[in-house]
Amino acid sequence: MLYYLHHLSDTVSYFRVFQYITVRAFAGAGTAFILSLIIGPWIIGRLHRFCSGDETRFKDNAPALDVLHGELKKNTPTMGGILIIISMVVSCVLWSVLTNLLVWIALLTMCVMGLIGFADDYIKTVKHNSRGLSPLKKLLFQCLWVIGIAGLLLIIPETRDHVRQLMVPFLKAPLIPQMGLLAVFLFLVLVVVGASNAVNLTDGLDGLAIGCSSSVAFAYLIMTYVAGHARFADYLQIPYIAGSGELSVFCGCMLGACLGFLWFNCHPAQVFMGDTGSLALGGAIGIVAVLIKQELALMVVGGIFVLEALSVILQVGWFKLKRRRIFVCAPLHHHFELKKQPWSETQVTVRFWIISIMFALIGVLMLKIR
Repeated sequence: MLYYLHHLSDTVSYFRVFQYITVRAFAGAGTAFILSLIIGPWIIGRLHRFCSGDETRFKDNAPALDVLHGELKKNTPTMGGILIIISMVVSCVLWSVLTNLLVWIALLTMCVMGLIGFADDYIKTVKHNSRGLSPLKKLLFQCLWVIGIAGLLLIIPETRDHVRQLMVPFLKAPLIPQMGLLAVFLFLVLVVVGASNAVNLTDGLDGLAIGCSSSVAFAYLIMTYVAGHARFADYLQIPYIAGSGELSVFCGCMLGACLGFLWFNCHPAQVFMGDTGSLALGGAIGIVAVLIKQELALMVVGGIFVLEALSVILQVGWFKLKRRRIFVCAPLHHHFELKKQPWSETQVTVRFWIISIMFALIGVLMLKIR
């Protein structure tokens, strides 16, 4: 919205800064952060009134974790992802070019994934049904939305020439220039739904998922800017996606919202993001990766999320095969809490943040290595 003030630059010369993506990306980050700090206490107070933390969060799956965390965290309100979504939406509307379809696709994907997570959190915490929304229903709703988005991307001019390509890091040309329609749908579902649920699995300790999401958001802020800049994209030999530079503003708002939420979510947490926040953030990250054709780079940039998801897959698969466990507990962050020489919750969180930052830096560096 504020972008259009640059048309008044003939009258007020300073207004010309509003046309620059970099200015609006960092202004969006600042706006989302400040807005989170302003409305955060009010939202947390409202959440305290009708929902508390998931009291069965650890009891059913890991009694040792219930002993470690249960009493401390059982009264902490969840559904704090509402704060993240509100901050991002308001900031994006203020600082983005509202006619940019790619920004709306990213925003709507984030909101839909957040709504699915909200339904699950609501059933668990307000209705006091520990089962929540069934995993099959969550997966079905997520897949249906992504399939619809995939169909749209095959039609609109900005993405239809690239959506069928399979881009691989370190290669200048697409590995597969023209994927079949079924492959496109399956690939996009795997990336977006996989990212959404990987962030959800990472959300288990105070500040862990939101801190790692911050580093991923910053990495994709850089990558979206490059993908939307014709000269930079040509120089780095990556796909140029017209209009994708505006996604830098979206990623900036995501970064600011993450840091704002971390203010309240750092140990000891005043609020949990719940599935409302984790599914929304994961969906937002996944769709941005799809829109700029850096899907496989997400495996590096979001390396912590990949490791967390893999730990669950390996743990479950190996137990079914051998009736033995690889890790003391999955996801991976709980393994380090319960091993013979355990790390404290803060140690696990900060060390995972450090690793996440390193993964993000490597992911950005891969743009240069072609």
